[in-house]
Amino acid sequence: MTSVDRAWLRMDTAENPMMISGVLILEHPISIKRLKHTLEERFLKYHRFRQRVVEKGDRAYWQDDTLFDLDNHLHRIALPGKAGKEELQALASDLNSTSLDFRRPLWQMHYIENYQEGAALLIRIHHCIADGISLARVLMSLTDRTPEPKLKKFAGLRKSVKPEGRATSRFLHRLVDSGQAGWQQASLFLASVRHDPNYPLKLAATAGGIAMDLVKLGFAPAEPDTSLKRQLVGRKKVGWAEPLVLAEVKQCAKILGGTVNDVLLCVATGALSRHFAEQQQPVPDCGIRVAVPFNLRPLDQPIDTLGNRFGMVLVNLPIEVLDPIMCFRQVRENMNRLKRSYQAQVTFSLLDLFGRGPDVIERRALELLSNKASAVLTNVPGPRYAVYLAGSKLIQPMFWVPQSGNIGIGMSIFSYADTVQFGITVDKGIPAEPEAVMRYFQESFQALYQAALAEEQDTDIRHAS
Repeated sequence: MTSVDRAWLRMDTAENPMMISGVLILEHPISIKRLKHTLEERFLKYHRFRQRVVEKGDRAYWQDDTLFDLDNHLHRIALPGKAGKEELQALASDLNSTSLDFRRPLWQMHYIENYQEGAALLIRIHHCIADGISLARVLMSLTDRTPEPKLKKFAGLRKSVKPEGRATSRFLHRLVDSGQAGWQQASLFLASVRHDPNYPLKLAATAGGIAMDLVKLGFAPAEPDTSLKRQLVGRKKVGWAEPLVLAEVKQCAKILGGTVNDVLLCVATGALSRHFAEQQQPVPDCGIRVAVPFNLRPLDQPIDTLGNRFGMVLVNLPIEVLDPIMCFRQVRENMNRLKRSYQAQVTFSLLDLFGRGPDVIERRALELLSNKASAVLTNVPGPRYAVYLAGSKLIQPMFWVPQSGNIGIGMSIFSYADTVQFGITVDKGIPAEPEAVMRYFQESFQALYQAALAEEQDTDIRHAS
């Protein structure tokens, strides 16, 4: 096991199981036999899903599960009566609070019959297997553009994965792109300037920038004492919102002169600001920070191997700024500053270092870093067209990454079929209701969207006069 994957393995705690989880809502019920066939042919191509983790002392490695049986990982259940969204969210909350069985390969799926007119698939995969970007692409490779798959899709692993990477690399991924840009600044630096007479000076400047970001990360102040930072109890509450229309999000970004990601981060900021207002809690003057994963794996490459290949950055959310336009501009400025930093590479290197050292050092470092963020926020791109799983149309997908240390809130943004999905998972020890935050998310977007339209109209009037 790589040192980075081992670092994620050792982060697993009773309060925060290190699982990436997902809910796939399907339009119609599907054949369990066909689902098994799809998993065997596409999911289990990745040998890692047939292996379990073995730990001996300070070592951890992958070992083939000689007793592997798909039935140990795919479970068929049903919700009672005319179950709806509330019951499905309750089940997802319960499963997200339950650790995986370390005696077997670290993943599970629950096929849920009798959900509305169709079905749902709940998925849990341990973070030590792979990062969220990789797993989202793997799970989307189980789907097809049409109800009946084309035979060509089964020709090989590279053909089944690579088109998805091309589709997603252009889609709702500005934040990841900026992370890759930062990584390329470091990893391609030598090749680009090796013949430059000023090479020593540029090398020193790059090394200085990395060192400065490491110092900034280490000496960043702890998060303010708010209700978002409370003692965790290990029980999760999960919720998701009705999707936003991507065309409206793009229109908003274009009017305000920013990116889609700037808009979504601003909307998340507004949702948390509304939470503090509704709870009549004081809002920190300095805002709050969220930990955001930055992908360091090229999106146009097929996933031949799994594992974790990303860093984390701390993004400041100006929840104290109530005006939506001013909030957007502050978020945009914060993001532009991060795009010029090396934070993602620094945190990836720290994970690699922690994974090689004793467990006690990693836990102390994790505690230090988790004190610098109030939540984890992920932004994962999906296909821009509707897809089908085992013949049934995927109506709404949602994914969550785990929180680490003493962080108890995870917010997830996932793009799919010209919509933007938003979900949240909250530890029960934190006084925040997922359904309420989902409502605030919708309200926050509408406030920003209407403000952007009004600004565009004012601009048109000024130009006309």
